[in-house]
Amino acid sequence: MNEDKGRGLGARFAKTLSGIEANELKATMVATLFIFILMASYYILRPVRDAMASDWTDTEVSFLWNINFIVSAGIVALYGFAVSRIRLRRIVPAMYGFFAVTFVGFYLGVATISDRVLVDKAFYLWVSVFALFHVSVFWTFMADTFNKGQARRLFGIIGAGASAGALIGPAIPTLFAATLGTNNLMLIASAGLLLVIPLVFYLYSLKSTELGNEDLAADTSRAVMGGNWWHGFKAFVANPYLLGIGAFILLYVFIGSFVYFEQKNLLADFTRAERTQILGGIDWIVNLLTFGLAFFVTGRIVDKLGMPVGLALMPVLVCIGMLILAFAPVLTVLLALQVIRRGGNYGLTRPAREMLYTHVSKEDRFKTKPVIDIVVYRGGDAMSGSLFAILTDKIGLGLAAVALVGSAIAASWAWVGTRLGRAFDARKSDTDAENTSR
Repeated sequence: MNEDKGRGLGARFAKTLSGIEANELKATMVATLFIFILMASYYILRPVRDAMASDWTDTEVSFLWNINFIVSAGIVALYGFAVSRIRLRRIVPAMYGFFAVTFVGFYLGVATISDRVLVDKAFYLWVSVFALFHVSVFWTFMADTFNKGQARRLFGIIGAGASAGALIGPAIPTLFAATLGTNNLMLIASAGLLLVIPLVFYLYSLKSTELGNEDLAADTSRAVMGGNWWHGFKAFVANPYLLGIGAFILLYVFIGSFVYFEQKNLLADFTRAERTQILGGIDWIVNLLTFGLAFFVTGRIVDKLGMPVGLALMPVLVCIGMLILAFAPVLTVLLALQVIRRGGNYGLTRPAREMLYTHVSKEDRFKTKPVIDIVVYRGGDAMSGSLFAILTDKIGLGLAAVALVGSAIAASWAWVGTRLGRAFDARKSDTDAENTSR
Protein backbone atom coordinates (compact mmCIF):
# COMPACT_ATOMS: atom_id res chain seq x y z
CA MET A 1 0.00 0.00 0.00
CA ASN A 2 2.68 2.49 0.99
CA GLU A 3 4.80 1.32 -1.92
CA ASP A 4 1.94 2.02 -4.36
CA LYS A 5 1.35 5.38 -2.74
CA GLY A 6 5.05 6.23 -3.03
CA ARG A 7 5.05 5.14 -6.66
CA GLY A 8 2.01 7.38 -7.31
CA LEU A 9 3.66 10.35 -5.62
CA GLY A 10 6.78 9.79 -7.71
CA ALA A 11 4.75 9.69 -10.93
CA ARG A 12 2.84 12.88 -10.01
CA PHE A 13 6.09 14.62 -9.15
CA ALA A 14 7.64 13.57 -12.49
CA LYS A 15 4.59 14.84 -14.38
CA THR A 16 4.62 18.18 -12.56
CA LEU A 17 8.35 18.65 -13.05
CA SER A 18 8.77 17.44 -16.62
CA GLY A 19 5.41 16.61 -18.20
CA ILE A 20 5.97 12.83 -18.11
CA GLU A 21 2.71 10.90 -17.82
CA ALA A 22 2.60 7.95 -15.39
CA ASN A 23 2.47 5.38 -18.20
CA GLU A 24 5.51 6.99 -19.86
CA LEU A 25 7.80 7.12 -16.82
CA LYS A 26 9.43 3.69 -17.20
CA ALA A 27 10.03 4.05 -20.94
CA THR A 28 11.48 7.54 -20.51
CA MET A 29 13.84 6.41 -17.76
CA VAL A 30 14.96 3.36 -19.75
CA ALA A 31 15.51 5.43 -22.91
CA THR A 32 17.49 8.01 -20.92
CA LEU A 33 19.64 5.23 -19.42
CA PHE A 34 20.07 3.77 -22.92
CA ILE A 35 21.51 6.98 -24.43
CA PHE A 36 23.55 7.63 -21.28
CA ILE A 37 25.33 4.26 -21.60
CA LEU A 38 25.70 4.67 -25.35
CA MET A 39 27.32 8.11 -25.16
CA ALA A 40 29.53 7.13 -22.22
CA SER A 41 30.79 4.12 -24.19
CA TYR A 42 31.58 6.23 -27.24
CA TYR A 43 33.41 8.88 -25.22
CA ILE A 44 35.53 6.19 -23.62
CA LEU A 45 36.70 5.18 -27.09
CA ARG A 46 37.09 8.65 -28.56
CA PRO A 47 40.22 9.74 -26.61
CA VAL A 48 41.78 6.32 -27.22
CA ARG A 49 41.27 6.77 -30.95
CA ASP A 50 42.52 10.35 -31.09
CA ALA A 51 45.59 9.58 -28.98
CA MET A 52 46.77 7.17 -31.69
CA ALA A 53 46.86 9.86 -34.38
CA SER A 54 49.83 11.68 -32.85
CA ASP A 55 52.03 8.71 -33.80
CA TRP A 56 51.33 9.24 -37.52
CA THR A 57 52.17 11.87 -40.09
CA ASP A 58 49.56 14.27 -41.45
CA THR A 59 49.65 12.39 -44.74
CA GLU A 60 48.89 9.07 -43.01
CA VAL A 61 45.90 10.54 -41.15
CA SER A 62 44.69 12.21 -44.33
CA PHE A 63 44.81 8.83 -46.11
CA LEU A 64 42.68 7.27 -43.34
CA TRP A 65 40.14 10.06 -43.68
CA ASN A 66 39.88 9.41 -47.42
CA ILE A 67 39.21 5.73 -46.73
CA ASN A 68 36.64 6.73 -44.12
CA PHE A 69 34.79 8.85 -46.69
CA ILE A 70 34.49 5.91 -49.09
CA VAL A 71 33.39 3.52 -46.34
CA SER A 72 30.86 6.01 -44.96
CA ALA A 73 29.28 6.67 -48.35
CA GLY A 74 28.82 2.94 -48.85
CA ILE A 75 27.36 2.43 -45.38
CA VAL A 76 24.85 5.28 -45.83
CA ALA A 77 23.56 3.60 -48.98
CA LEU A 78 23.38 0.19 -47.24
CA TYR A 79 21.70 1.67 -44.19
CA GLY A 80 19.01 3.35 -46.28
CA PHE A 81 18.42 0.09 -48.10
CA ALA A 82 18.22 -1.92 -44.86
CA VAL A 83 15.92 0.43 -42.92
CA SER A 84 13.30 0.27 -45.70
CA ARG A 85 13.30 -3.54 -45.73
CA ILE A 86 14.28 -4.87 -42.28
CA ARG A 87 12.38 -4.33 -39.03
CA LEU A 88 14.06 -2.06 -36.52
CA ARG A 89 13.41 -4.73 -33.89
CA ARG A 90 16.22 -6.68 -35.53
CA ILE A 91 18.43 -3.88 -36.79
CA VAL A 92 18.90 -2.00 -33.50
CA PRO A 93 20.15 -4.78 -31.16
CA ALA A 94 22.09 -6.45 -33.97
CA MET A 95 23.98 -3.25 -34.75
CA TYR A 96 25.04 -2.56 -31.17
CA GLY A 97 25.93 -6.20 -30.60
CA PHE A 98 27.99 -6.23 -33.77
CA PHE A 99 29.99 -3.16 -32.75
CA ALA A 100 30.54 -4.61 -29.25
CA VAL A 101 31.99 -7.78 -30.75
CA THR A 102 34.25 -5.82 -33.09
CA PHE A 103 35.76 -3.82 -30.23
CA VAL A 104 36.48 -7.07 -28.35
CA GLY A 105 38.12 -8.23 -31.57
CA PHE A 106 40.35 -5.16 -31.59
CA TYR A 107 41.35 -5.84 -27.98
CA LEU A 108 42.35 -9.38 -28.92
CA GLY A 109 44.05 -8.15 -32.08
CA VAL A 110 46.31 -5.84 -30.12
CA ALA A 111 47.45 -8.82 -28.03
CA THR A 112 47.98 -11.26 -30.90
CA ILE A 113 48.84 -9.33 -34.08
CA SER A 114 52.46 -8.27 -34.32
CA ASP A 115 51.81 -5.27 -36.57
CA ARG A 116 50.36 -2.91 -33.95
CA VAL A 117 50.29 0.02 -36.37
CA LEU A 118 47.91 -1.83 -38.68
CA VAL A 119 45.56 -2.67 -35.79
CA ASP A 120 45.66 0.91 -34.49
CA LYS A 121 44.80 2.37 -37.89
CA ALA A 122 41.95 -0.10 -38.37
CA PHE A 123 40.65 0.80 -34.89
CA TYR A 124 40.94 4.52 -35.65
CA LEU A 125 38.91 4.05 -38.81
CA TRP A 126 36.29 1.82 -37.19
CA VAL A 127 35.60 4.13 -34.24
CA SER A 128 35.07 6.93 -36.76
CA VAL A 129 32.50 4.77 -38.56
CA PHE A 130 30.83 3.92 -35.23
CA ALA A 131 30.66 7.62 -34.35
CA LEU A 132 28.42 8.25 -37.36
CA PHE A 133 25.74 5.72 -36.57
CA HIS A 134 25.39 5.02 -32.86
CA VAL A 135 23.31 8.11 -32.08
CA SER A 136 21.50 8.13 -35.44
CA VAL A 137 20.21 4.60 -34.91
CA PHE A 138 19.20 5.43 -31.34
CA TRP A 139 16.97 8.33 -32.39
CA THR A 140 15.50 6.28 -35.22
CA PHE A 141 14.58 3.69 -32.60
CA MET A 142 13.04 6.38 -30.40
CA ALA A 143 10.87 7.52 -33.32
CA ASP A 144 9.61 3.95 -33.59
CA THR A 145 8.87 3.74 -29.85
CA PHE A 146 7.18 7.03 -28.91
CA ASN A 147 4.34 8.72 -30.80
CA LYS A 148 4.61 12.32 -32.00
CA GLY A 149 2.95 13.85 -28.95
CA GLN A 150 5.18 11.90 -26.60
CA ALA A 151 8.25 12.79 -28.66
CA ARG A 152 7.62 16.53 -28.30
CA ARG A 153 7.42 16.23 -24.51
CA LEU A 154 10.00 13.52 -23.83
CA PHE A 155 12.84 13.76 -26.33
CA GLY A 156 14.39 16.76 -24.61
CA ILE A 157 14.41 14.85 -21.31
CA ILE A 158 15.90 11.77 -22.98
CA GLY A 159 18.50 13.98 -24.66
CA ALA A 160 19.71 15.07 -21.22
CA GLY A 161 20.89 11.48 -20.78
CA ALA A 162 23.15 11.95 -23.80
CA SER A 163 24.73 15.02 -22.22
CA ALA A 164 25.21 13.19 -18.93
CA GLY A 165 26.84 10.22 -20.67
CA ALA A 166 29.08 12.55 -22.62
CA LEU A 167 30.21 14.04 -19.30
CA ILE A 168 30.89 10.72 -17.55
CA GLY A 169 32.48 8.87 -20.47
CA PRO A 170 35.57 11.09 -20.92
CA ALA A 171 36.20 11.03 -17.16
CA ILE A 172 37.04 7.32 -17.33
CA PRO A 173 40.05 7.60 -19.71
CA THR A 174 41.05 10.88 -18.05
CA LEU A 175 41.27 9.31 -14.59
CA PHE A 176 42.15 5.70 -15.34
CA ALA A 177 43.98 5.52 -18.69
CA ALA A 178 47.37 5.31 -16.98
CA THR A 179 46.16 2.64 -14.52
CA LEU A 180 44.03 0.45 -16.77
CA GLY A 181 45.89 0.98 -20.01
CA THR A 182 44.21 2.18 -23.19
CA ASN A 183 43.53 -1.35 -24.46
CA ASN A 184 41.29 -2.25 -21.52
CA LEU A 185 39.17 0.81 -22.26
CA MET A 186 38.03 -1.01 -25.42
CA LEU A 187 36.57 -3.80 -23.27
CA ILE A 188 34.78 -1.33 -20.99
CA ALA A 189 33.16 0.37 -23.97
CA SER A 190 32.23 -3.00 -25.47
CA ALA A 191 30.54 -4.03 -22.23
CA GLY A 192 28.53 -0.81 -22.33
CA LEU A 193 27.27 -1.59 -25.83
CA LEU A 194 26.20 -5.07 -24.71
CA LEU A 195 24.33 -3.57 -21.74
CA VAL A 196 22.03 -1.56 -24.02
CA ILE A 197 20.75 -4.66 -25.87
CA PRO A 198 18.35 -5.83 -23.10
CA LEU A 199 17.18 -2.21 -22.82
CA VAL A 200 16.19 -2.35 -26.51
CA PHE A 201 13.95 -5.38 -25.95
CA TYR A 202 12.51 -3.91 -22.74
CA LEU A 203 11.56 -0.73 -24.61
CA TYR A 204 9.85 -2.80 -27.28
CA SER A 205 7.83 -4.45 -24.50
CA LEU A 206 6.91 -1.09 -22.94
CA LYS A 207 5.95 0.23 -26.37
CA SER A 208 3.15 -2.30 -26.73
CA THR A 209 2.06 -2.26 -23.07
CA GLU A 210 2.47 0.90 -21.01
CA LEU A 211 3.00 3.32 -23.93
CA GLY A 212 0.15 1.82 -25.94
CA ASN A 213 2.01 2.34 -29.23
CA GLU A 214 1.88 -1.21 -30.57
CA ASP A 215 0.29 0.07 -33.79
CA LEU A 216 2.75 2.94 -34.19
CA ALA A 217 4.50 2.95 -37.57
CA ALA A 218 7.31 5.48 -37.46
CA ASP A 219 8.09 7.41 -40.61
CA THR A 220 11.54 5.81 -40.69
CA SER A 221 10.18 2.28 -41.06
CA ARG A 222 7.02 2.64 -43.17
CA ALA A 223 7.06 0.83 -46.48
CA VAL A 224 5.34 3.84 -48.07
CA MET A 225 8.55 5.80 -47.69
CA GLY A 226 9.65 3.68 -50.67
CA GLY A 227 11.61 5.43 -53.36
CA ASN A 228 15.17 4.77 -54.38
CA TRP A 229 18.19 4.63 -52.10
CA TRP A 230 19.85 7.37 -54.19
CA HIS A 231 17.07 9.95 -53.67
CA GLY A 232 19.06 11.65 -50.89
CA PHE A 233 22.11 12.11 -53.12
CA LYS A 234 19.98 13.49 -55.98
CA ALA A 235 17.94 15.86 -53.80
CA PHE A 236 21.05 17.25 -52.15
CA VAL A 237 22.56 18.33 -55.46
CA ALA A 238 19.27 19.74 -56.82
CA ASN A 239 18.07 21.77 -53.80
CA PRO A 240 19.88 25.12 -53.10
CA TYR A 241 18.69 25.17 -49.48
CA LEU A 242 20.09 21.69 -48.83
CA LEU A 243 23.28 22.64 -50.67
CA GLY A 244 23.59 25.59 -48.29
CA ILE A 245 23.34 23.27 -45.28
CA GLY A 246 25.99 21.06 -46.88
CA ALA A 247 28.30 24.05 -47.44
CA PHE A 248 27.86 25.13 -43.81
CA ILE A 249 28.82 21.66 -42.56
CA LEU A 250 31.70 21.42 -45.02
CA LEU A 251 33.28 24.64 -43.75
CA TYR A 252 32.80 23.51 -40.14
CA VAL A 253 34.61 20.28 -40.97
CA PHE A 254 37.50 22.19 -42.57
CA ILE A 255 37.96 24.26 -39.40
CA GLY A 256 37.72 21.18 -37.21
CA SER A 257 40.27 19.33 -39.32
CA PHE A 258 42.80 22.15 -39.10
CA VAL A 259 42.50 22.31 -35.31
CA TYR A 260 42.56 18.51 -35.04
CA PHE A 261 45.77 18.12 -37.05
CA GLU A 262 47.60 20.82 -35.13
CA GLN A 263 46.40 19.30 -31.85
CA LYS A 264 47.71 15.93 -33.02
CA ASN A 265 51.11 17.40 -33.87
CA LEU A 266 51.51 19.36 -30.65
CA LEU A 267 50.64 16.27 -28.56
CA ALA A 268 53.24 14.11 -30.31
CA ASP A 269 55.80 14.65 -27.53
CA PHE A 270 53.49 13.15 -24.88
CA THR A 271 53.05 9.43 -24.20
CA ARG A 272 49.90 7.75 -25.46
CA ALA A 273 48.48 7.46 -21.93
CA GLU A 274 49.15 11.16 -21.34
CA ARG A 275 47.48 12.07 -24.63
CA THR A 276 44.45 9.96 -23.72
CA GLN A 277 44.17 11.75 -20.38
CA ILE A 278 44.51 15.21 -21.96
CA LEU A 279 41.98 14.45 -24.69
CA GLY A 280 39.59 12.89 -22.18
CA GLY A 281 39.84 16.05 -20.10
CA ILE A 282 39.04 18.17 -23.16
CA ASP A 283 36.00 15.99 -23.92
CA TRP A 284 34.80 16.40 -20.33
CA ILE A 285 35.11 20.20 -20.42
CA VAL A 286 33.48 20.37 -23.86
CA ASN A 287 30.49 18.31 -22.75
CA LEU A 288 30.08 20.32 -19.56
CA LEU A 289 30.06 23.49 -21.67
CA THR A 290 27.60 21.87 -24.08
CA PHE A 291 25.28 20.90 -21.22
CA GLY A 292 25.18 24.48 -19.98
CA LEU A 293 24.72 26.02 -23.42
CA ALA A 294 21.91 23.64 -24.36
CA PHE A 295 19.92 24.42 -21.21
CA PHE A 296 20.53 28.15 -20.80
CA VAL A 297 21.76 29.76 -24.02
CA THR A 298 20.79 28.09 -27.31
CA GLY A 299 17.04 28.64 -27.26
CA ARG A 300 17.37 32.24 -26.07
CA ILE A 301 19.85 33.20 -28.80
CA VAL A 302 17.76 31.73 -31.62
CA ASP A 303 14.46 33.12 -30.24
CA LYS A 304 15.70 36.62 -29.45
CA LEU A 305 18.47 37.23 -32.00
CA GLY A 306 17.32 35.03 -34.87
CA MET A 307 18.71 32.10 -36.81
CA PRO A 308 21.39 34.11 -38.68
CA VAL A 309 23.04 34.98 -35.35
CA GLY A 310 22.52 31.46 -34.04
CA LEU A 311 24.40 30.01 -37.00
CA ALA A 312 27.08 32.70 -37.41
CA LEU A 313 28.05 33.40 -33.79
CA MET A 314 30.41 30.46 -33.28
CA PRO A 315 32.11 30.87 -36.69
CA VAL A 316 32.89 34.48 -35.78
CA LEU A 317 34.33 33.44 -32.40
CA VAL A 318 36.39 30.71 -34.07
CA CYS A 319 37.71 33.24 -36.61
CA ILE A 320 38.87 35.48 -33.76
CA GLY A 321 40.38 32.46 -31.98
CA MET A 322 42.30 31.48 -35.12
CA LEU A 323 43.76 34.97 -35.38
CA ILE A 324 44.87 34.80 -31.73
CA LEU A 325 46.42 31.39 -32.42
CA ALA A 326 48.34 32.85 -35.37
CA PHE A 327 50.07 35.30 -33.04
CA ALA A 328 50.38 32.87 -30.09
CA PRO A 329 50.90 29.40 -31.66
CA VAL A 330 51.14 27.34 -28.45
CA LEU A 331 49.35 24.23 -27.17
CA THR A 332 47.36 26.04 -24.47
CA VAL A 333 45.77 28.46 -26.93
CA LEU A 334 45.05 25.65 -29.37
CA LEU A 335 43.35 23.50 -26.72
CA ALA A 336 41.27 26.49 -25.56
CA LEU A 337 40.18 27.07 -29.15
CA GLN A 338 39.29 23.38 -29.46
CA VAL A 339 37.10 23.57 -26.34
CA ILE A 340 35.32 26.70 -27.57
CA ARG A 341 34.85 25.33 -31.08
CA ARG A 342 33.49 21.94 -30.06
CA GLY A 343 31.46 23.15 -27.08
CA GLY A 344 29.92 25.93 -29.16
CA ASN A 345 29.12 23.53 -31.96
CA TYR A 346 27.42 20.92 -29.78
CA GLY A 347 25.67 23.45 -27.54
CA LEU A 348 24.66 26.13 -30.07
CA THR A 349 25.55 25.58 -33.72
CA ARG A 350 24.46 21.92 -33.97
CA PRO A 351 21.00 22.45 -32.37
CA ALA A 352 20.44 25.49 -34.58
CA ARG A 353 21.56 23.49 -37.61
CA GLU A 354 19.11 20.68 -36.78
CA MET A 355 16.27 23.24 -36.82
CA LEU A 356 17.00 23.86 -40.50
CA TYR A 357 15.55 20.45 -41.34
CA THR A 358 12.11 21.40 -40.00
CA HIS A 359 11.51 23.19 -43.32
CA VAL A 360 12.27 20.32 -45.69
CA SER A 361 10.12 17.40 -46.82
CA LYS A 362 9.77 14.17 -44.88
CA GLU A 363 11.70 12.23 -47.51
CA ASP A 364 14.54 14.75 -47.42
CA ARG A 365 14.72 14.55 -43.64
CA PHE A 366 15.16 10.79 -43.71
CA LYS A 367 17.12 10.31 -46.92
CA THR A 368 18.97 13.54 -47.71
CA LYS A 369 19.91 14.42 -44.13
CA PRO A 370 22.15 11.32 -43.74
CA VAL A 371 23.86 12.23 -47.00
CA ILE A 372 24.65 15.69 -45.63
CA ASP A 373 25.48 14.65 -42.07
CA ILE A 374 27.63 11.67 -43.02
CA VAL A 375 28.77 11.67 -46.65
CA VAL A 376 29.36 15.43 -46.90
CA TYR A 377 30.95 15.44 -43.44
CA ARG A 378 33.35 12.62 -44.27
CA GLY A 379 33.99 14.08 -47.71
CA GLY A 380 35.00 17.27 -45.93
CA ASP A 381 37.32 15.22 -43.74
CA ALA A 382 38.95 13.73 -46.83
CA MET A 383 39.38 17.07 -48.61
CA SER A 384 40.51 19.07 -45.58
CA GLY A 385 42.88 16.32 -44.44
CA SER A 386 44.51 16.27 -47.87
CA LEU A 387 44.75 20.07 -47.91
CA PHE A 388 46.33 20.17 -44.46
CA ALA A 389 48.83 17.48 -45.39
CA ILE A 390 49.84 19.52 -48.47
CA LEU A 391 50.19 22.74 -46.44
CA THR A 392 52.34 21.11 -43.74
CA ASP A 393 54.13 18.06 -45.18
CA LYS A 394 54.60 19.41 -48.71
CA ILE A 395 54.77 23.20 -48.44
CA GLY A 396 56.05 23.27 -44.86
CA LEU A 397 53.72 25.86 -43.31
CA GLY A 398 53.84 26.20 -39.53
CA LEU A 399 51.03 26.56 -37.01
CA ALA A 400 50.82 30.36 -37.28
CA ALA A 401 50.45 30.34 -41.08
CA VAL A 402 47.91 27.51 -40.98
CA ALA A 403 45.91 29.44 -38.37
CA LEU A 404 45.68 32.40 -40.75
CA VAL A 405 44.32 30.11 -43.45
CA GLY A 406 41.86 28.76 -40.89
CA SER A 407 40.68 32.25 -39.97
CA ALA A 408 39.78 32.92 -43.61
CA ILE A 409 37.81 29.66 -43.73
CA ALA A 410 36.02 30.58 -40.48
CA ALA A 411 35.04 33.95 -41.96
CA SER A 412 33.53 32.14 -44.97
CA TRP A 413 31.74 29.80 -42.57
CA ALA A 414 30.19 32.78 -40.77
CA TRP A 415 29.03 34.28 -44.08
CA VAL A 416 27.36 31.02 -45.17
CA GLY A 417 25.73 30.71 -41.74
CA THR A 418 24.25 34.21 -42.03
CA ARG A 419 22.85 33.51 -45.51
CA LEU A 420 21.48 30.14 -44.45
CA GLY A 421 19.84 31.67 -41.36
CA ARG A 422 18.13 34.29 -43.52
CA ALA A 423 16.88 31.57 -45.88
CA PHE A 424 15.46 29.69 -42.88
CA ASP A 425 13.70 32.79 -41.56
CA ALA A 426 12.23 33.43 -45.00
CA ARG A 427 10.87 29.88 -45.21
CA LYS A 428 9.49 30.15 -41.68
CA SER A 429 7.71 33.41 -42.58
CA ASP A 430 6.18 31.79 -45.67
CA THR A 431 5.00 28.81 -43.62
CA ASP A 432 3.51 31.02 -40.91
CA ALA A 433 1.69 33.10 -43.52
CA GLU A 434 0.34 29.96 -45.19
CA ASN A 435 -0.90 28.58 -41.87
CA THR A 436 -2.56 31.91 -41.01
CA SER A 437 -4.42 32.06 -44.32
CA ARG A 438 -5.93 28.60 -43.83
